[in-house]
Amino acid sequence: MKLSPKLIGVLMLCGLTFTVFSCQNLSSKKTVKNSPEVSTTGFNLDNASWITYERPLPEKDSLFYLNHPAPIFRKEFNSKESIKKATLYITAAGYYEATINGERIGKNILDPAWTDFSKRIFVSEYDITSQINENENCLGVTLGNGFYNPLPLRKWGRRNLRTDLTVGKPTVIAKLIIEYTNGETEEIATDDTWKYSYGAIQKNSVYIGVAYDATKEINGWKTNGFDDSKWSTAIIDNGPGGDLQKAFFPPVQITKTLTPTAITSPEKEVYIVDMGVNFTGTFKMKMTGKKGDTINYRFGERIYDDGSLNPMTTVIGQIKRKGAGGPGAPDIAWQTDSYVMGDSEAWFQPPFTYHVYRYIEISGLKEKPKTEDIQGLMFHTNVENENTFSSSSDLLNSIQEISERSFLTNLISVQSDCAAREKFGYGGDLNATSEAYINNFDMKGIYRKTVYDWVDAMKDSTFVDTAPFTGVEYCGISWESAYLTTQYYLYLYYNDTDFVKEMYEKNNKWMDKVARIHPDGMVNKGLSDHESLLPVPVQLIGTSHYMQCAEIMETFAKVMNDKDNELKYRQLADHLRTLVKNEFWDKPVKTKINRQTLFSTLLYHNIVPTEELEAAKDSLQNAINNGPSGHLNTGIFGTKYALEAVSKNISPDTVFDIVNSKAYPGWGFMVANGATTIWETWKESEGTFSNNHPMFGSVSEWFYRWLGGIQPDPKHPGFKKFILTPSTPEGLEFVNTKYNSPFGTIVSNWKKLTSTSYEYTFAIPSESSAQVNLTLNPSQDIKILKDGEVFNQETKSGQFDLEAGNYKIVIADK
Repeated sequence: MKLSPKLIGVLMLCGLTFTVFSCQNLSSKKTVKNSPEVSTTGFNLDNASWITYERPLPEKDSLFYLNHPAPIFRKEFNSKESIKKATLYITAAGYYEATINGERIGKNILDPAWTDFSKRIFVSEYDITSQINENENCLGVTLGNGFYNPLPLRKWGRRNLRTDLTVGKPTVIAKLIIEYTNGETEEIATDDTWKYSYGAIQKNSVYIGVAYDATKEINGWKTNGFDDSKWSTAIIDNGPGGDLQKAFFPPVQITKTLTPTAITSPEKEVYIVDMGVNFTGTFKMKMTGKKGDTINYRFGERIYDDGSLNPMTTVIGQIKRKGAGGPGAPDIAWQTDSYVMGDSEAWFQPPFTYHVYRYIEISGLKEKPKTEDIQGLMFHTNVENENTFSSSSDLLNSIQEISERSFLTNLISVQSDCAAREKFGYGGDLNATSEAYINNFDMKGIYRKTVYDWVDAMKDSTFVDTAPFTGVEYCGISWESAYLTTQYYLYLYYNDTDFVKEMYEKNNKWMDKVARIHPDGMVNKGLSDHESLLPVPVQLIGTSHYMQCAEIMETFAKVMNDKDNELKYRQLADHLRTLVKNEFWDKPVKTKINRQTLFSTLLYHNIVPTEELEAAKDSLQNAINNGPSGHLNTGIFGTKYALEAVSKNISPDTVFDIVNSKAYPGWGFMVANGATTIWETWKESEGTFSNNHPMFGSVSEWFYRWLGGIQPDPKHPGFKKFILTPSTPEGLEFVNTKYNSPFGTIVSNWKKLTSTSYEYTFAIPSESSAQVNLTLNPSQDIKILKDGEVFNQETKSGQFDLEAGNYKIVIADK
């Protein structure tokens, strides 16, 4: 889907009123936009001050690309004997790394989480009792730019984050509370007794990378006894303005270390390191050389046929020609790091950035690096990752693997569409894949944070596309409605009624805004089924999303016992359903349209009348048959809808035949062509589109819902009662599925015993129950064991209820 020149022009003109503070002001030099009245003190940080450094921000965009060494702060203090507990509370605008007595504090990286810093900032808490010395101690903090001080890169030649975000000089606030066994308490807080200087990090960009000069290292600054008499006094800062709140969601942490699978040399003194899979993170490398030698790194998802690096699918914001990125920007904004040797041997791990890559290009080394000297460090928001799906199909297992990797590597405190080119939290991708994420991981905490991001991002009279807001206002309701659908899935999967109550008034106001923007109900503008291989009108997708929101609000009104709004939203949903039905079902659609998306949308959203369902099913089947290779040609939403609509209305076997195929287009085609993460488009791209994009990962949701058969019941949210409806398509010998519900672990496994008999193994957690739907022919018997003993379940069909327990069920010929 391409933007028209007219829309591009409108988008370029879109912006918010902003105020630029004078660089002579010793408070934070920042751009603040629509900043609310927020407190600068908050969670456990009373009496602490924001501190920063005196160097002003550059006055011209081109100057941002010069060296600007990262500030380092230190504070020595003495403690008493018999420490009971020592707790550090710390956050920053930008990123921070904290140490105590030279040791790193905690495992978090890229902390704090990205938010609109003028509205909300999350504070981390660390127990550092074991790291405190009796008597002499030293706290150290290094600040990185993150999303608070980004480069003025003109993404796509126009989007400059320095005008789209709240920005300023990196700043930190912290407080250490020491409790002694005698009941006394001592506090060490950030104030003007801290000292600062500048260290070895010469440049750091969350997009482009890090330049590190080891000759600029200051040895010993993180430990007690260092002479900081020539260091400057920390500058007291106003801070970015956001409320300080305790982080309640998992932090970003390194979760896996990868070893290179190969190291090649396509040309002299240039080395290509293959990490085996595409992922998000950084690296750690041991290097040798002479003082002053510069080692350069570039990153890419692909290599060219000659073995050289192809970095083009991860170029930042499609900046691929001179001048496109704005004054001072690189001609091609690829991901890169550099290291200037200080000692003859050193380890390097770039801080304050993250790359998407499978391959690293290294230049500047005199000798070929050794495999054991290089580590790939995969990191992401460290959500619990205990849900599992596996099957007898190696292809399905590979599709699940690349889906899961795509999900995690696009979860760096914000669920992104791609973690290299944009890193933005687009609502459309969230709408398409949030259920897939929830089926794989515990998303309750991070999705609550995501909803708050939308609260902070949204406007009163327009739709925005991303949260945090990044200046993009083009895609319409199908993107911003993720604000509401994400809340619904928190309710459906976790029974988070407290959140429903907290957000209810905001949600009503949001629905009022939608009504003002689309007073007739029909959605006539915005992006539709992005990356569909055939056109899809926004009236179909957008209005269906509006209807879905009305249905969600009807449900939330029931939770709130708000009878008036319950009726209001039911009537709105009925009105919108009628609009879509009249336009896309009751009369022929004569314009060119993706009929797979058309009929899948109508069936998914229950728009087709019951008495006409057979006609809709036939139409959907014909659309599938006419698709390329008999496969899906749907886009971001149509794919999710088709997987569900075909399974529910035709047969899961039909979906299985599509998924378990290596023909184009499809997930198997990606795997067969070397994909280790999901592509942005059905067609392989070598130079434009991301090779790590989670939106087509909705197939993973289908694995859990239809092959494992574990489905939440909207009438009993939070899996108090749920549905087990496993499918056994021809060509699969077994499926094993595990899902951790709020009541405990649900297991749904099955295996084929003979051509006509199957064994099912179910685990239903305590205090919950399941509605079971199995295929049982008149010529078959069913036998049920509960906890190893015969269970006399009265059933003559495959539909029955089971209470908590462990079951083995065999269906076989009589």
